[in-house]
Amino acid sequence: MSSAYPAAREPAPYRVCFVCTGNICRSPMAESVFRERVAQAGLDGVVEVDSAGTGGWHEGDGADPRTVSVLEANGYGSTHSARQFRADWFGRLDLVIALDEGHLRDLRRLAPTPADAAKVRLLRAYDPGAGSDLDVPDPYYGGLDGFEECLEMVEAASEGLLDAVRAAVEERAA
Repeated sequence: MSSAYPAAREPAPYRVCFVCTGNICRSPMAESVFRERVAQAGLDGVVEVDSAGTGGWHEGDGADPRTVSVLEANGYGSTHSARQFRADWFGRLDLVIALDEGHLRDLRRLAPTPADAAKVRLLRAYDPGAGSDLDVPDPYYGGLDGFEECLEMVEAASEGLLDAVRAAVEERAA
């Protein structure tokens, strides 16, 4: 006897993409940290985490060795291959997290619709202690200390971001 009801489908995962300039420093760091937060919260399979760059200069490259070093020293994974963000990704993403104001402007200009532009947010906006400067500075041209500072900023914002994503996932399921 066949069922008159279609099989229940799993809801689509909530998709978050972090974006910086070349996708070798800040955004892969944010991706690794947030992926770990998602796993700790038991949201694996419910939330997908990714990253990209506004430019394609480093497509196919791994993360900067200083990013890898700082991530590994702090217990995070670091598997990564850089790629450039594309406008047609907006349709499958729920949230696009920019690492600084320049990325925010670039991504909102790239957005095909106002609804897509509204998906773009600054990472540090999720950190109540960030104050008025919401940029995560690019550590590329500096020393290891800049990468460590970047990690501190990313970690500080990740809890607030996780709370927002969890609320969005619960709202979607309701």
